[in-house]
Amino acid sequence: MSALPRRAARAPRAAIHQLRSTLLSVRDLLVTGGPVLLLALAAIVAAYWLLDPTPPRRMLLATGPEQGAYAEFGKRYREALKKDGIEVQLQPSRGSLENLRLLREGKVDAAFVQGGAEALRGLDEEEAPEGLLSLGSLFREPVWVFYREASAQAALGRTTLDSLSQLADWRLNIGHEGSGVTNLMRRLLEANGLDTRRMPLGRLEPTPAVVALLNGETDALALVSAPESPLVRMLLITPGVRLLDFAQAEAYARRVPQVQPITLPRGVVDLAQDLPAQDVRLVAPTATLVVREATHPALQQLLVQAARRIHSEANWFQHKNEFPQMGASDYALAPEAQRFYESGAPLLQRYLPFWVANLVDRMWVVLVSIAALLIPLSRIVPPLYTFRIRSRIFRWYGSLRDIEERAGAADRSPADTAQLLSELNDLDARVERLPVPLSHAEELYALRGHIRLVQRRLGGS
Repeated sequence: MSALPRRAARAPRAAIHQLRSTLLSVRDLLVTGGPVLLLALAAIVAAYWLLDPTPPRRMLLATGPEQGAYAEFGKRYREALKKDGIEVQLQPSRGSLENLRLLREGKVDAAFVQGGAEALRGLDEEEAPEGLLSLGSLFREPVWVFYREASAQAALGRTTLDSLSQLADWRLNIGHEGSGVTNLMRRLLEANGLDTRRMPLGRLEPTPAVVALLNGETDALALVSAPESPLVRMLLITPGVRLLDFAQAEAYARRVPQVQPITLPRGVVDLAQDLPAQDVRLVAPTATLVVREATHPALQQLLVQAARRIHSEANWFQHKNEFPQMGASDYALAPEAQRFYESGAPLLQRYLPFWVANLVDRMWVVLVSIAALLIPLSRIVPPLYTFRIRSRIFRWYGSLRDIEERAGAADRSPADTAQLLSELNDLDARVERLPVPLSHAEELYALRGHIRLVQRRLGGS
């Protein structure tokens, strides 16, 4: 029975010894492979710093006047990106031209811009916009010219208009400076042979202009906006206010390349009330989402994905999934948008959270390259590890050899023998305490055996 307690007492000691040996092996392995690990870590940190895969948590999006379509869409983008942890701050503006200025000054990251705004500013064709990229065409923005039936009756003796040339002497509001409608309306009016410098053109912002129209202070107003604009929808159902029918819509599209002919179908506003009572011909530029080249690629990717969700539904002027699209633009298409339109959202983002998928998507090429570099380097770790452990043992052979050579001296005295035995005992005690993994215990025991051999020779002499 006494053997059982002894075996029980030895068991914890053996476990402790095994644990110490394992920890020792791990430590030696880490020390040996440390330079390789540090090199890998440095390469990953450098790649992370250069690629900057993690986007900022906040971005600024320039929209447009309150109650306009840009403002309404801006709210939808804010909610869409909020799901991925991005805070979108909306920057109201006076319109497309101000949005372009904000982009060029670096005050916003992205903005809605009316198609053809650059050309309408009077830039030459060879003046390519620098520093700005397109994420694609989003939707059509019809030119809405609303007028008072009373004004038409008084001027023409009827309540319907079908040409801008009939507004020559009217109090027409074409919007404020900085809006896309101002320059576009000038082009359309001048295409009708009207001298805009002599016309009584109003320059009110959209909301005050609508109030002035309803109060009879102006005869007509022009808006360039998607049908999602609350002001447009309100005017379409307002009694006494009519929408001008662009009977020459095809001709306008030939004269002013920034627009294309479209049709507001009969009854699309209100089927029950049959509004409008007939098809209405309109012209429309196309809105574009523009970003700075410096805008983080991950933000560009999120924006174009949000555009697909927000603008792909059918509406009065488009079929389902017609927008967003690459389309023609004043700006080069961003590489992130090009990749999205060609192959859709990245595969990983369909199954993983955005932050994880984005990090892997942008770092995997670098990580594979680093792995390809480190695999050959890692092959030298095992030989270095073995050399490190064996050198810890073999360096003591120098001391043993020195003692053995002195032991062979012809004039060795008893005092010298005692001194050599003391040194051997001290050497044996030190070797016994050497931290050596079990995998290299054979070399350790060989060294101690050689020490015993020299001790026996001295003891027998």
